[in-house]
Amino acid sequence: MKKIMFSLITGLMAVVLAACGGNEESKEAKTEDKAKTAETDQQKEQQKQMEEMQKKLEKQQVDEKKTVALVNDEEILGKDYNSVLQATQGQMQQMGQDPTSKEAAEQVKKQTLDSLVGQTLLMQEAEKKGYKASDEDVKKQLDETKKQFKTEKEFEAALKKSGMDMKTLESQIADDIKFRQYIEKEVPAGEISDEEIQKTYDQYAEQGKAAKQEVPKLEEVKPQIEQSLKQQKQQELLAQKVEELKKNAKIDLKI
Repeated sequence: MKKIMFSLITGLMAVVLAACGGNEESKEAKTEDKAKTAETDQQKEQQKQMEEMQKKLEKQQVDEKKTVALVNDEEILGKDYNSVLQATQGQMQQMGQDPTSKEAAEQVKKQTLDSLVGQTLLMQEAEKKGYKASDEDVKKQLDETKKQFKTEKEFEAALKKSGMDMKTLESQIADDIKFRQYIEKEVPAGEISDEEIQKTYDQYAEQGKAAKQEVPKLEEVKPQIEQSLKQQKQQELLAQKVEELKKNAKIDLKI
């Protein structure tokens, strides 16, 4: 009650002071109000633009149950397509591109299908070669996933929100383990030479100096450069592997 009364008294005093000739304060208040209004209008406009963009992005999605492709008679469904589509759209936006333009939409669609077909071919090859995920490995990975949440209830809520059940999640974890085993054994990135690291560092340092940024010493960034080069090399090798597998694969795109 005291807080309410204090607010009322403060408000009344402000009115009295304004009426008593506080013209400058009144002008300042009006200017501040205009600035706040302009800021609010800008926020509303930004929110509107974001909502419109989201609608355009969602329009590119397909029915979750629709078959988008057949890879050696294995179905790829719309729900998998939509999941990879969102990641592709996000990558394009991070690069400052609009994934909803006509040209970009076709590019996004192609990249999404290529990614799904490639993943499916590699997983089929992994299973063909007998790579398996033990129950123990799946449980260990599942426990690691659960640790990212504060409580079991929070984990279950997140799982439900994603549209998955425990069985589906365990199946995905098993696939992920098999896939990693396959890559490590069949498509190893190999060692990265000091010459490769030095060359990459020199390019990085040159760009940093051109932008007038402080460039860290090679020793400080060497592990990150090595890891980045390994990932890059492995991606190139995987792309080559996918192209090889495509030669003897039966691929039927439905969209």
